[in-house]
Amino acid sequence: MHPISYFQGAILGLLQGIAEPFPISSLGHGVMLPRLLGWNIHQNDDYFLSFLVATHVATATVLLLLFLDDWKRIVRGLGRSLRDREIKSDDTDARLGWLLVVGTIPAGAIGLLFEHPLRSLFASAASAAAFLVVNGILLLTFERLRRRPPRPGDYLGDSDARIAKLSWRQAVGVGTAQAAALVPGISRSGITMGGGILFGLSNEDAARYSFLLATPIIGAAGVLKLPDLFGSAGNGVRGPALLGALGAALTTYLAVKFLLRFFQSNRLTPFGIYCIAAGLICTVIFALD
Repeated sequence: MHPISYFQGAILGLLQGIAEPFPISSLGHGVMLPRLLGWNIHQNDDYFLSFLVATHVATATVLLLLFLDDWKRIVRGLGRSLRDREIKSDDTDARLGWLLVVGTIPAGAIGLLFEHPLRSLFASAASAAAFLVVNGILLLTFERLRRRPPRPGDYLGDSDARIAKLSWRQAVGVGTAQAAALVPGISRSGITMGGGILFGLSNEDAARYSFLLATPIIGAAGVLKLPDLFGSAGNGVRGPALLGALGAALTTYLAVKFLLRFFQSNRLTPFGIYCIAAGLICTVIFALD
């Protein structure tokens, strides 16, 4: 008897791949869906955390492959800056690389220190639904406070060069804020996209920055926990986890492709409305359950 069935694994994997790039909280949906469907799966169960490792590694792998050309340039830029011991003013790739580094460090450090306490404290489906409402309000607030409205042709030209104009302080701020996604219901991509919008990026550039910033965080978290999947905690879930990973890879690819096109001319507003509506509906359902 599998603690997670193959059907459940497939559904949860497909959901992870959609909800991670979309600004709607994959962790929040992963907590609420089992409760809505009456599945005996809990976020802090060892086998479920092992299952999540596979889907997160799949998501990070697809993000890496989708932006592989960017990452090749970024890594070469980081190498040049280390060799020359400076970040040259015209070296966009080096500057973007270090912006991603300084944005990743605070989120990684906070995650290592507080991931388990935060997940334990806010592990309930009711809590996830409440924070999903908060997430929706944040998305609408980001749109309200944006520095510039979307303009035709925003997505044309060198997106990486525009992202590289962020300041070091802004990169640290966005990187630190994304640690809020450790709370189920708060979206990592929503926080990073919103931060980019507040600092003057277009929606498409903010989404691209979010996906670049998410790759090392999600990938590192998954790889660090791979031993759990292949240890005793992974007993009975490796098959469903593999199926879930394949589903997550497929929907991550489709979701990122869709969002980069969607944000060429659209805003975060529909996702904010969805989060508020879904959070409120689930709150009522859980209260009556």
